[in-house]
Amino acid sequence: MTDAPILEIQDLRISLPAGGDRPYALEHLDLTVNPGEIVCLVGESGSGKSLAANAVMRLLPEPHVHVSAGRILLDGEDIGAKSESEMRAIRGDRVAMIFQEPMTALNPQKTVGWQIDEVLRLHTDLDRKARRARALEILGDVHIPDPASAYNAYPHQISGGQRQRVMIAMALVLNPRLIIADEPTTALDVTTQKQILHLIKEMQRQHGTGILFITHDFGVVAEIADRIAVLRLGELVESGPAEQILNHPSHPYTRALIAAVPALTPPAHKDLSAAPVVLRAQGLAKTFAARGGLLSGRRQAVTAVRDLSFELRQGETLGVVGESGSGKTTVSRIVTRLLDADRGEVVIGGHDLIHADRRQLRAMRRDIQMIFQDPMASLNPRKRVVDLIAQGPIVHGVPKAEAHARARELLSLVELSPAAAERYPHEFSGGQRQRIGIARAIAMQPKVIVADEPVSALDVSVQAQVLRLLADLRDRLDLSLLFVTHDLRVAAQLCDRIIVMQKGEIVETGPTAQVFADPQHPYTQALLTSIPGRDWQPPKLTDAA
Repeated sequence: MTDAPILEIQDLRISLPAGGDRPYALEHLDLTVNPGEIVCLVGESGSGKSLAANAVMRLLPEPHVHVSAGRILLDGEDIGAKSESEMRAIRGDRVAMIFQEPMTALNPQKTVGWQIDEVLRLHTDLDRKARRARALEILGDVHIPDPASAYNAYPHQISGGQRQRVMIAMALVLNPRLIIADEPTTALDVTTQKQILHLIKEMQRQHGTGILFITHDFGVVAEIADRIAVLRLGELVESGPAEQILNHPSHPYTRALIAAVPALTPPAHKDLSAAPVVLRAQGLAKTFAARGGLLSGRRQAVTAVRDLSFELRQGETLGVVGESGSGKTTVSRIVTRLLDADRGEVVIGGHDLIHADRRQLRAMRRDIQMIFQDPMASLNPRKRVVDLIAQGPIVHGVPKAEAHARARELLSLVELSPAAAERYPHEFSGGQRQRIGIARAIAMQPKVIVADEPVSALDVSVQAQVLRLLADLRDRLDLSLLFVTHDLRVAAQLCDRIIVMQKGEIVETGPTAQVFADPQHPYTQALLTSIPGRDWQPPKLTDAA
């Protein structure tokens, strides 16, 4: 194997359409990936890292976004000089890409086997029997439990982790020289994430593949990177060996990103045992009925929650953690009555939310509000921010002028400009939209806020800001938070107590510091040992900017 770089990006510039916030998405980018090396390209949203990946694949949305200077060399060949037919031959064969969201990258109308077979059909001379054998082999290589079943399944019939493994199988099936992985583990549970990262490293070692790994998660970086390159607004601000960047960063931006990574050591336990109980859930149960269809066949009934009970005290943050399918989101929707429970009760202010009639439920909604995972999907795009925040109080009888004045005050409380009141949701960043969602939730002056993965889609620095804001509002307004998350680093920093859910049941509960220090249940132990970068302790950086 030659020691020459697989990928060389030389002085790359990518131009953006006129009228944008900056003329270039990337400027003067130099980057190399060597055989058998994992290079992590790190930066926040808008840094240009995904556009760099698309430029290597020649998948930029030209002519509006295009390479205007520099070269990209694949094994010494300038891909900019290749025709589109030559690039089609290169994609998949010599360079392959693992996309962030497999459900949007996989064809929902074709089986997994058909989609892997298509890659082989376009790039090899194998006959149908040999292609099937190769597809089953690669599905086995990526540790899918039943390759033959997965081969015949449609993407929606397999789990998120298995869909990501299928994407990896498609990328690896031709043994490409270079793999580009664009945030391939962002939406995955911690245990699935660990398996996918292990799989990528395993394939790298076996095949000597070069990997350009794009991420904003420094835990993932600490787990797999050989070298790190840090992008900020299209500029490469720092690069070097992983150990150097992770433990001795020099650029203020890198230092700020690392300082924003939540530590895995929870704060000292805050004893709230004497505080009044504001929400009590007792014996909750929910089963989703069996369903079927022409393509999927009969699906069995799923018990999402079984006989679940917990208490939430005033001023407390109770974390609900677990993998996808553990039932944690179902719990959040039951306690807000966005989903009807089969049985059980949720008592707030002496009244049972589960069995409340329509009139009672409307009155009780003042006491419990929700912050959703995706603020853009939960904010009406046609309404101004001031109307979105004031809507709840107006419905409950507050005069419009008073509700609007209060909405403007709340914008200041969540650290947004009063001018934001007259704008629309699409005019804000993801972090700003989440602040609007928080302002809308506290406008009702509730006793309890249920937050369902409210920071999972945010960059690490924005995530840190929103978590600080939630903690500050909890303390200032004496709120109680039910905080649903699969990110154990986030749970460690914000939650006073946690409940760990597996298959609809609580398997462990206790003060966060105690559970993290001495987990008792094997499932909790597995979750904690699977946290990416668990053995890396972010350095104490006093001058992070």
